[in-house]
Amino acid sequence: MKVILTGSIAFDYLMYFPGYFKDHILPQSLDKISLSFLVEDMVKRYGGVGANIAYNLALVGGKPYLYSAAGQDFGDFNRHLQAVGVDTSGVYIDKEKFTASFFQNTDLGQSQIASFYTGAMADSANMLLRDSAHDVGDLVMVSPTDPKAMGHYIDECGELGLKMVFDPGQQIVRMDKEILCRGLQKAFGLFVNEYEFELLQKETCMTTDEILYTPEFCVVTLGKEGARVVTAHEDTLVPVIPDVKVIDPTGVGDAFRGGFLRGYLLGWPMKTCAEIGATTAAYCLAKHGTQEHEFTWQEFKQYYRQTYDDQGLLDTINQDRE
Repeated sequence: MKVILTGSIAFDYLMYFPGYFKDHILPQSLDKISLSFLVEDMVKRYGGVGANIAYNLALVGGKPYLYSAAGQDFGDFNRHLQAVGVDTSGVYIDKEKFTASFFQNTDLGQSQIASFYTGAMADSANMLLRDSAHDVGDLVMVSPTDPKAMGHYIDECGELGLKMVFDPGQQIVRMDKEILCRGLQKAFGLFVNEYEFELLQKETCMTTDEILYTPEFCVVTLGKEGARVVTAHEDTLVPVIPDVKVIDPTGVGDAFRGGFLRGYLLGWPMKTCAEIGATTAAYCLAKHGTQEHEFTWQEFKQYYRQTYDDQGLLDTINQDRE
């Protein structure tokens, strides 16, 4: 069994303005606003939900298959993913567009002005799972990307005998109620954060128990409170690793998913899967950017065991990224 990741691939352009936006906005002239900010610093980082999950799953020894769309500027990004073990053979390259990009400008008060360029991500709507390198029984992670593509993947998983793990994330507000309901009803697994869980109830009119117990498993991440893992047989709360220096929370949920999936593919207990996810997330949290953290398997085991007890399971993997 392998994991097919359909979420977005994107670049994050993060800029910093050494002042306050509010000092340059005239409330009486909002109908003709025209502003330009001279920034002092800019960093370009690799991102996108699908790429983030793939990166983290590969770090903990998985072999993710990324099935998504990127643009003409994907070269270095591609090599970066391949270097940690991500299979990018399923990435469609649109040579006429740029990879989806997020542009964020942050001022001294942490106020932000941002724009998102869809770019090649829109091409994922034309990528069918039947054309991917799949086998019956594979897991397909339907994560945020073009909403039309997400709807297609939900239906195709059933047709192709694939196990669909639903991860609707920020696209909950962009998806039709009918598609969201189909996603929940057909999901083998579900990943959401606490706010998204409440939003799903509002957008679908499904009850708490219907959302929690319709899939084989449901994972609700709770920020600093940890993660709740629910199946028909257990309801477990897994705490976070304490005293992690919080540098950047961006992409932490994706890191958790990558770690969790590694344990799941190995058939390990749900609690252990969530603990691997929490450890992977802690590494991400302590770095700027979503794909800047690195570790060896030995380092990972030592860090994990400062908080959790795997009862020797992690020792059954004796090579990095095998």
